[in-house]
Parts: sequence; structure tokens; C-alpha cells
Amino acid sequence: MSSPRLRLAAAFALTCAALAAARADTPSPLVWTFRDLRAVGGSVPEVLGSPQVLPDGAVHFNGVDQGLVVPANPISGWSRFTVAVLFRPEDDAPEAQRFLHIEDPDGRRLTVEDRVVKGKGWYMDTFLLSGKGRTLIDPAKLHPLGRWAWGELVYDGRLMRSYVDGVPELSGEVAFAPMAGGRTSVGVRLNRVYWFKGEIREVRFYPAALAPADLPRAP
Repeated sequence: MSSPRLRLAAAFALTCAALAAARADTPSPLVWTFRDLRAVGGSVPEVLGSPQVLPDGAVHFNGVDQGLVVPANPISGWSRFTVAVLFRPEDDAPEAQRFLHIEDPDGRRLTVEDRVVKGKGWYMDTFLLSGKGRTLIDPAKLHPLGRWAWGELVYDGRLMRSYVDGVPELSGEVAFAPMAGGRTSVGVRLNRVYWFKGEIREVRFYPAALAPADLPRAP
């Protein structure tokens, strides 16, 4: 008969193998970067104003008149998805900032946003609309300004969840039909209001509802 120590070691090995297998099954994301604003996600964006590409590959928006409108919808046709944005809001950013907005011709909409509380921090605001909408927002869940963070929205076909750096924030049920085509704006809402002030380095789109352990964390 094996000793308790050997049984514990075997159980630990099985757990590690199961986690590795689960992560191996995580689909590769479609990744948007911003080192060259002449092409984003394989499409030529409309550049609003003059956002600045920084040496680290992030793009800086001034919170007034700078943004990108990409003639593509990276989650078109997906019934389940994860959208993750690596961003850094500045200390003097406007209160309401819609820094990622996807919408199709039928009005289905996804937004990832933040709200800035001067001198205190920012909190997440995620939104899905397909007929009826669902907003996940809690002003009590504050995060530091001036630091990089991943804002993450996960939809599994029934439940919508929001995360910051892989840490759960809020969840709620919503019926969200797969999108059909459309456009995406970065740094501003598609109708050119609620401009973002700060930096965005990367956006990832996964065709699956990722588990918290598989979500990206800030550098």
C-alpha cells in the first residue's frame, strides 16, 4: 500500500496535468496591437485626430479628439467569447471613457469602459446589448489610476462576466445573439463621444469563454 505522502504526490501530479491539459485547450486569441496605425487587426482604420504610438508599442489617446475606427468586427459570428483590453487610464482622464466599442448593423453592441473618480481610482463598466442589454458596473470596485490593467469581458452563451487582471468583478445573465459584421472603435465610442485619455497596448479576442486562470494579467 502506498504511503500518504506518495498518494498526495500522485494527486498533485494529476491536478497539474489536468490544469495543463485545460490550458492547452485554450484557443489562441486574435490579437490587435497598435505599433502601426496604418493597419490594425488586418484592416485599415480611420484615424481620428493624431493618437501617438509610443516606443513600447502602446497608443496614447488625449481624451479629447483621438481614436481609431476599425472597419471589422473580430467577434462576428461567435456565440461565446472573451475580450481583453490592456490599458492604462491617466490620473486626469475624463470621468466616462468608452475605450472599446463593437457594434453590428443590427445594433448588437459590446463595450468595455471605465469610470474615473478623481483622486481615487477607476472602476469597470462592461455592456452587452442584443434586444435587451446588460450592464456590469460597481463604483465600489476601484482600481489605481496610472497603472496597466487588463479589463476583461467573458460571455459563455448565457452568463456575462467581468474581470480585472483575471480577478472576478461582476456577472449576470443576458441573451446575446452572435453579431453579424460591423465596426470596432478604440479610444472612443463609435459615435465619437466619451473619449479615452491614456494608453492602450493590446486587445485580445478569444472564441471561447475563458476560465479566470486563463485570463491575462497586467505586466
